[in-house]
Amino acid sequence: MANAVLDFLTTRRSVLVKNLGQPGPSDGEIETILRVASRVPDHKKLTPWRFIIFQGSAREQFGQVLADACAMEEEAEASPKRLEIERGRFMRAPLVIAVIARLNDRPSVPEWEQILSTGAACQNLVLAANGLGYSSQWITEWYAYSPAVRTALGLAENERIAGFIYIGTGQEAPIERDRPELDEIVTRWG
Repeated sequence: MANAVLDFLTTRRSVLVKNLGQPGPSDGEIETILRVASRVPDHKKLTPWRFIIFQGSAREQFGQVLADACAMEEEAEASPKRLEIERGRFMRAPLVIAVIARLNDRPSVPEWEQILSTGAACQNLVLAANGLGYSSQWITEWYAYSPAVRTALGLAENERIAGFIYIGTGQEAPIERDRPELDEIVTRWG
């Protein structure tokens, strides 16, 4: 018996951000994507994640933030060509969603569990976008670890960037990649 969910999960692929284009999700679809992203395991209901949306001209404005951060933090590598790449980085897809881990100081909920919940939110975001017919890629790159970018995003001390999810319409089909053989990654205890 065929199972549409399993078929979807076993064939889902990320599309390289360079292959994403218009159109992007509508406002209603973005809301659906975010609702699905927030339906993940969350011990003690801490909501250890939040989302920042970049679309329209905000992508270009944030590109300047990236170029400025690059120029400040990577002086030797900040050639005019590199800075132009950074200015256009968020223009590669019609929608970019930053997923922010916000770790709560709760002894009953270890930081590790909160990080795992944030990763699950990232994956659900990707799956929801794909389920609506869009393509996506979850990436970090240098700017996820940049102090200047952290400041520009107004992150608190307990917050970290888990990733940037780029969403758009795939301009070409993704190529399947090798997957690990189960006998290489699975053992049975006992």
